[in-house]
Amino acid sequence: MENLERDQWKSRAGFIFSTVGAAVGLGNFWRFPFMAYKNGGGAFLIPYFFALLTAGVPLMVMEFSFGHRMKGGATLSFAKLGRKWEFIGWWQTMVPLIVMCYYSTIIAWSLNYLIFSFTQAWGADPNAFFGGKFLGVSSGPWDLGGFRWTIALGVIVVWLLNYFITKNGISGGIEKACRIMTPLLAVLMVIITIRGLTLPGATYGLNWFLKPDFSKIMDPQVWIAAYGQVFFSTTLAVGVMIAYASYLPEKSDIVNNSFITVFSNSSFDFLAGLAVFSILGYAAVASNVPFDKVAANGAGVAFVAFPKAISMLPMPKILQNIFGIMFFFSLFIAGISSSISMLESFATAALDKYDISREEIIKRISIGGFIGSMFIATGAGVHILDIVDHFVSSYGIALLGLIEAIVLGYVYGTGKIKEHANLYSDFKIGWWLDFCVKYLTPLMLGYMFIQNLINEFKAPYAGYPISAIIGLGWTVAVGMLLVALYLSGRPWTNPHISLDRIEDRAVSK
Repeated sequence: MENLERDQWKSRAGFIFSTVGAAVGLGNFWRFPFMAYKNGGGAFLIPYFFALLTAGVPLMVMEFSFGHRMKGGATLSFAKLGRKWEFIGWWQTMVPLIVMCYYSTIIAWSLNYLIFSFTQAWGADPNAFFGGKFLGVSSGPWDLGGFRWTIALGVIVVWLLNYFITKNGISGGIEKACRIMTPLLAVLMVIITIRGLTLPGATYGLNWFLKPDFSKIMDPQVWIAAYGQVFFSTTLAVGVMIAYASYLPEKSDIVNNSFITVFSNSSFDFLAGLAVFSILGYAAVASNVPFDKVAANGAGVAFVAFPKAISMLPMPKILQNIFGIMFFFSLFIAGISSSISMLESFATAALDKYDISREEIIKRISIGGFIGSMFIATGAGVHILDIVDHFVSSYGIALLGLIEAIVLGYVYGTGKIKEHANLYSDFKIGWWLDFCVKYLTPLMLGYMFIQNLINEFKAPYAGYPISAIIGLGWTVAVGMLLVALYLSGRPWTNPHISLDRIEDRAVSK
């Protein structure tokens, strides 16, 4: 029989705060603003919102409906669809497991910089401080360089927090934590944004972010970029949302919950864009340099450009320090709320299949993840992070999203997705979901995957040596699939799951 003691969210608000917390992460602060900056500014919002409606929402409805109906994480849900599909669930949950190894390290950077903010320890040259004194960046991925103890200590804090939150379960751990962290993050971001918008020169920065270049929206690559941003920022196809939805009470509004989650995440995207570009605009004007000289894409915006801007703010140093503390605390909160969802994705998968306690599986994952994170806490960490993230994002997530859309769209059927999603929802969905899940999303994700593959063989990624591309990139990407196939072949030992009924009546016609 099914596990009658399966945990549940205690409130709809707790579920929403947790899904939004899972979706809003460190990337919101530096990926979306610069995606818009490079792809038409304000004009980019047109393909972005179109992608939200045709990819973000329908895929969120699909995953919420699937996880809720199957009452299981990704592995159990796909196994109920058919034992031959179980490997997809394991493959999905392998992604956050790998990502956690380096994501926890970036959260540790945020924690370190929170402490640095008390004295502005980055000094007059934040760029040299970040790459040199703090990270000690080595010559390449095979040159481990020195061990960064301050980063390692931060990683310990991150994994301990993840352990203590998730070991207490959905209602007793994750929901309680996210009911505090997600609203607090929103308040901090509003304060930071308001201060940024009131700085002299803010308009200069916002023009780079919002001034529309409508000629660019005729470029297909801009639309692909919009779909990529929406897909990766909503934490889809990695088992997180399926796992979270499996703990929803029976009478839950799937459709509204999906809209709220997706558009709350996009609101954080836009808010981060306003905050980042207004403050960088001030820094550019105050330094009397062109905007593109202060704008640093990726993590550089948080750990190089922002510290420099903080040191230049027109206020007493103590208030500059407080502003820095708020900003890096926001990064830290965003990171923790996302990382606990990654940990829960794999934990739910394992708990569904094996006869093991939650505390034991969380402890094993945390110890293994911490050991993996230690490689990133070295001088080679940035190189390893860059290569692994590129292959996991470009091939793991994009390919898994494509496979998930095809399997759930055609094998499971969009009819069952809509039927279950509409059951207790205030407003219903129809043909729009069929079109998006079965045709538009597979087309977009398939094109993205092929383009990434073509670019991969044109030249080694970022100029790294072939040995690193194979050893750290392709090995990890292919290894996730091999491990997933192995785990899917292992016997089910959870006494609450009957193997005779693994292809549950939920999927029968």
